[in-house]
Amino acid sequence: MMVSGLLMVALLACLTITVLMSVWRQKMFWGKLPPGPPALPFIGNYLQLNTEQMYNSLMKISECYGPVFTVYLGRRPVVVLCGYEVVKEALLDQAEEFSGRGMQATFDWISKEHGVVFSNGERAKQLRRFSIATLRDFGMGKRGIQERIQEEAGFLIEALRSTCSASIDPTFFLSRTVSNVISSIVFGDRFDYEDKEFLSMLSMMQGSFQFTATPTGQLYEMFYYVMKHLPGPQQQAFKELKALEDFITKKVEQNQRTLDPNSPRNFIDSFLIHMQEEQKNPNTEFNVKNLVITALSLFFGGTETVSTTLRYGLLLLMKHPDVEAKVHEEIDRVIGKNRQPKFEDRAKMPYTEAVIHEIQRFGDMIPMGLARRVTKDTRFREFILPKGIEVFPMLGSVLKDSKFFSSPRDFNPQHFLDEKGQFKKNDAFVPFSIGKRYCLGEGLARMELFLFFTIILQNFSFKSPQSTQDIDVSPKHVGFATIPPTYTMSFLPR
Repeated sequence: MMVSGLLMVALLACLTITVLMSVWRQKMFWGKLPPGPPALPFIGNYLQLNTEQMYNSLMKISECYGPVFTVYLGRRPVVVLCGYEVVKEALLDQAEEFSGRGMQATFDWISKEHGVVFSNGERAKQLRRFSIATLRDFGMGKRGIQERIQEEAGFLIEALRSTCSASIDPTFFLSRTVSNVISSIVFGDRFDYEDKEFLSMLSMMQGSFQFTATPTGQLYEMFYYVMKHLPGPQQQAFKELKALEDFITKKVEQNQRTLDPNSPRNFIDSFLIHMQEEQKNPNTEFNVKNLVITALSLFFGGTETVSTTLRYGLLLLMKHPDVEAKVHEEIDRVIGKNRQPKFEDRAKMPYTEAVIHEIQRFGDMIPMGLARRVTKDTRFREFILPKGIEVFPMLGSVLKDSKFFSSPRDFNPQHFLDEKGQFKKNDAFVPFSIGKRYCLGEGLARMELFLFFTIILQNFSFKSPQSTQDIDVSPKHVGFATIPPTYTMSFLPR
């Protein structure tokens, strides 16, 4: 009895200390951080946030507290930036101070701050510098990778023709194709479309990516330190991420056994060679863990974002058949039906280019941006942001900034066309983010979106089993990622 009483006193003491520490921490930050809704110990601003509509919840708070405010995701303070002007001031005008990487709890479970995307400091600098240079060596943004995309597009067209105009879910048709492009860079080869291991990897990438957009995924962002030990959908996401890591590890081991230091075959080989060169450097960040997580990040990011954007784009064109018709007309006039589109064609195809940009703007793949972290005590506007504080640059608020887009909630290619019908750039077009941690695959993604989009439309017109007015283009989930609704469609040969 006495023992249980002492345990109860100890538990209450720990609880009291934790509450006081939480309150003290908030007061320490108070007066430095931007204002925001009052937060409670442990749960932070959970009661003010709708995990089913996290982006909208944060934007609603900005209506009360302005474009720069602070929220607590559980115990985790985050400074939120809304609108083009504020995001630009932070990520471009004070690029170095905002160049740290914040947390994405689901992916951090596997990365543990390793790899090119989720690391910080010297590790991030070394890996990013190497990755950009190596991806260029393997043709990213060059003619060589264009030919690879065109070749893969040929396999896609063949697969779509084999459906014989039946109604299908295009998800894995698109993800197989897109994934094979980045696979050819990272692994040095493509996968057969019926490869069971490949299809399993794609399914796991889709599953874990979608988890980050679900209400449970947003709840995990707030309470990861507890939820990682509890049963729930997060455990399935962990299982999928671990299987993906094991897949990459196996690929690395295969490359180690057959490595020729004088003839790198792919990104993994180049990293392994650099590891050998850096063996005597005590400060090197070139090790197997960073290789595995970097390769996984490239494989994952190079598959999901582009294929999801394409999937959203096909749905939007079925909703707007007038837009599809205009793209068909421009493709027929500029390219014709007897040769494959080339990336250089986009200079003569302003309407198609505007449509692709508008799909990316409307689709808004990463609406809250990948979290940043302030690298030192930083004065931002009238606030002082302490070193290490996380920042959400709300890319969706930039892509939907009414100062730059006349009808930000609508799908409207005119946002990227001038009065003469020529393509016009827009500073608020930031789907790849901006500043020092912009997406390093931007060049490849732009080329893929243009070539896959035009090649598909050169060969097919689209048909939905629903009438145009019944097609719902509102997203299925919006959290870390935007997930389009599930749908079926028919590809009709032209």
